[in-house]
Amino acid sequence: MGTKLGSETLPAKQRQAYEAMKQSPVTVLQIGEGNFLRGFFDWMIHRCQEQGLFHGSVALTQPRPTGRAKINTLQSQDGLYTLVTRGLENGERVENKEILSVFSTVFDPYSDWQQLISLAESPDLRFVVSNTTEAGLVYNPEPLVEGEPIQSFPGKIAWLLYRRYLALGGSGSADNGLIFLPCELLERNGDELKRCVLQYCADWSLPEPFREWVSTHNRFLNSLVDRIVTGYPAGDQAEAWFSEWGYEDAMLTTAEPYHFWAIEADSKLDEELPLQQAGLNVRWVEDLRPYQLRKVRILNGAHTLMTPLALLHGEEYVRDVMENPQFGAFVREAVAEEIVPTVAMPQEELMAYAEAVYERFLNPFINHRLADIAMNSISKFRTRLLPTLLYYVDRGESLPPRIVKSLAALLRYYQVVRESDGFTGRTLDGTPYTVRDDAASLELLAGSWSSKRPLAEIVPLLLSHKEIWGSDLSAIEGLTDGVTVFIREMEASHVDNNAEIGRGQL
Repeated sequence: MGTKLGSETLPAKQRQAYEAMKQSPVTVLQIGEGNFLRGFFDWMIHRCQEQGLFHGSVALTQPRPTGRAKINTLQSQDGLYTLVTRGLENGERVENKEILSVFSTVFDPYSDWQQLISLAESPDLRFVVSNTTEAGLVYNPEPLVEGEPIQSFPGKIAWLLYRRYLALGGSGSADNGLIFLPCELLERNGDELKRCVLQYCADWSLPEPFREWVSTHNRFLNSLVDRIVTGYPAGDQAEAWFSEWGYEDAMLTTAEPYHFWAIEADSKLDEELPLQQAGLNVRWVEDLRPYQLRKVRILNGAHTLMTPLALLHGEEYVRDVMENPQFGAFVREAVAEEIVPTVAMPQEELMAYAEAVYERFLNPFINHRLADIAMNSISKFRTRLLPTLLYYVDRGESLPPRIVKSLAALLRYYQVVRESDGFTGRTLDGTPYTVRDDAASLELLAGSWSSKRPLAEIVPLLLSHKEIWGSDLSAIEGLTDGVTVFIREMEASHVDNNAEIGRGQL
């Protein structure tokens, strides 16, 4: 066993900065010990500290008892861990290693509930950042038992706010309120956290003046986070790094260079949380919805656009798709010519975002499996690509050919039969694969494909299932014919290896 990362292993200058951070007041409570926040928010705070812009510190705790092991490991490393950022940036391959030191306190609230209460009662505390996953930001009724840890994340917040309200005089002062930055992947995550907190306040019959203070003097900010944090590296990479660095780090994590955080709040908040000042890709915005739409339509939409088509042709990873001349061109052209024009943001900004997405797809350090993206592709198509298709339909314009072809590939991918262990389809060369999706939808599609009708009759049947698509897509003029033609072309294309993949007009 080699030297373990800790304050003693830091170079002199960084150790001095670490000691100063340890003496700083706790201004941020972080609920979430996982890879994402450590490779996203904490990295941002580290960057702010490096530039002398942020003078507080972070107290870290976990939302669930099961997170205790990571808390214990971080405690044993003096709250330190290594982040390696690697990928493509402006077309260049980059790899950057940093030891992050932002945690002045790391503790388990289930064994030290009073420490969490004391933090909440501190006038220095200003921000609460969280990532408890979508399953954590929910309302689950539970009793309030004085002195015992509250299990749910929003329930904890409700009680912490009440203790803060009482400790700081119960005056209802706006100065005593907290700013919440939930990073859970839920739309309007701040609104949802506030709703859950107020529900617990009502359940526990907490005083009405307190509830009014929660609503008016605390800010629950909606935010959108975007970065792939890949965690502890696979294979022998960690051991190779440890040999190079001269220390071991059980909390090592890795991330892509790209990062983006849109927060629905006044930009004056950057004076307190100086993320933009530090040069980070953070936006304080009046309305989060355009940024959510941009991500869903372009990043998520491109994933859904490529996946069934690429899987049917035997591709395995997103990077393989983008490096394939035909598939890569298909994705880029669909985004530029069919998706971007439907999003109400400056086109130049959207295309710059799209180029950043392509670099992320091409990251040589991330093996993003198409089979994983393919899970629940029906609902993903309905959310990510169908609105783009309907944009053209509603305006009486020509159907976007590449999105139509993606829909055709999706239907062909869902040409499945039920077997003992699930629903199985076959690629164009006959290789079997398992489709993971809603069972009722799979039954409907399998039933439609199993009919002995010709393809020209099966396709309108597939498109007519309102239960799947939300409306009868077979009623859209030209859609049935376009889908049918492309499925036939796909079936023939694997015979001719020189066939053009999905670039012609309908």
